Formats: sequence, structure tokens, C-alpha cells
Amino acid sequence: MLGPWEWAMIALIALLIFGGTRLAGIGKSAGKAIREFKEETTTATKEVPTAPSEPTAPTTIESDPESKS
Repeated sequence: MLGPWEWAMIALIALLIFGGTRLAGIGKSAGKAIREFKEETTTATKEVPTAPSEPTAPTTIESDPESKS
């Protein structure tokens, strides 16, 4: 587990590499992606179709007519 000094060093290095405005943009886009992911997962669970109440007739697959001898 990382302690507070390790996190501070990681943050300082990230600030030096990317700069303040770029880090803010990265954080904003990450937050937007997380929000969209949560929204899609909640709507996907609401839109799951239910199983049909009556079973349908089985489909048969006919063989290729040219392969009959």
C-alpha cells in the first residue's frame, strides 16, 4: 500500500510531466467516461428483454440441395 509521501511524489511527477491544464483535461475526460459507463450499465439492465412465455417451434436447417446424391 502506498503511503502519503509516495502519492505526493507520484502527483508531483505527473504534474511535471503533463502540466496543470493537461492534468485537468485528463481528469475531466476520465470523469465523463465513468459517468457514461455507469449510465450505459444502468440502462442496459433496464432494457434486458424477457424470455418469451411460450417456446417457439424449433428451426430445421436443410442441407445444401446440390450436395444430394
